[in-house]
Amino acid sequence: MSAEKKFSLNLPLKVILTEEGASHFISHKIKLLRFRLADNIEEYGISLNPFSPQSLQNMILVNYISKIEISMSEFVSVRQEVMDLSKVVVYSLLYKQFDRQLFADFIQTDAVQKHNRKNPTQLIDERTKMSENQLRQILASQKATVQLAKKEILDPVWKSLMENKDYSLEEKNIYLLMTEKFLNRLSLMNWYIITKFYRTEGFSQINIAIRHLLQVYMEKSRVAEYISILVMELALNSENTNMRKEAKRMFAGIEDVDALIYDPEQREKIVAELKRNHEQVFISWKLGGGSSAIGKQGRLQITLYNKDDEFQEVKENIESKASADTNKKSLIDFYRELPEGQESTDLGLYYLSYLDDACKKVNVKFESIVNQFSSSDLTVINLIFNF
Repeated sequence: MSAEKKFSLNLPLKVILTEEGASHFISHKIKLLRFRLADNIEEYGISLNPFSPQSLQNMILVNYISKIEISMSEFVSVRQEVMDLSKVVVYSLLYKQFDRQLFADFIQTDAVQKHNRKNPTQLIDERTKMSENQLRQILASQKATVQLAKKEILDPVWKSLMENKDYSLEEKNIYLLMTEKFLNRLSLMNWYIITKFYRTEGFSQINIAIRHLLQVYMEKSRVAEYISILVMELALNSENTNMRKEAKRMFAGIEDVDALIYDPEQREKIVAELKRNHEQVFISWKLGGGSSAIGKQGRLQITLYNKDDEFQEVKENIESKASADTNKKSLIDFYRELPEGQESTDLGLYYLSYLDDACKKVNVKFESIVNQFSSSDLTVINLIFNF
């Protein structure tokens, strides 16, 4: 489930920047590129290939990125890379939401409110402005306190995880890692509050707020894997649609198109022709509504664009499969019981039901919409999440 197991990923990313991101790169004398995206809108950003998942995540955490887009004729050979990219994006959004929610919880605690009443000139609230340099200087002298506080917060959480019989050993290891990552990616402001109230009687409230939210976001983090699988399956479905259409053009009169596109040698020829004709599948991840968009910071819109003239059929398939009754089986059982030959075409569509169910369980709002641009022949699948 880790999205950071590789030092770098080889995917051609178009990274669209926020105002903060553009200002940062311009100030470092890096020329921005002008991209025309799949929706025909022109945006400015940078191109990355290969890229470091950690660097990409850091850019998301500091609000430098508004959208990421990739476009390829063939996704089978980069299946794992695309899934890892999707998980990096989702985890980054979860880390940011965790940090925002934790600050909101902190300033509602009796400890912080009592401090504010006693120190009206040193208020800690949503209007508090402390520079990054100022916070770094304060925390530099508190390194030992940070480690002690982290241990006091995590030890009981880890003990509870290890004693939980509902989790498999693999799930326990994942959650142990995730809880530490959520703390490691906290903002300097939140660590300032933690260290300020550590060893005071008010720290118990701070600690309870952190532990409660860690539990909530540990559960939410499970959807990252589901989302990455669904995105990949939909991309492969779109790729195969393009392959079938190209195969029919290249081999007129062929009866068994599927046998053709799954033959490695013939598939290679079809892919080469798709690349020559610039027939591609596009995937984009649009992050939030900007740092100042109230209520939309936790929004993620994943869009798949595919030139497909069978729009109505795709729309009806997704809408009917998304409402399928799949609650009675585990995901593994469901996979095993799929009719032979159905996996390549139906798996991604049926998976919508599992993702929808998983999102409801952890209070993540999810909707899927299929549409088509009037100005082009693009079929558009939107997966919209609010974390």
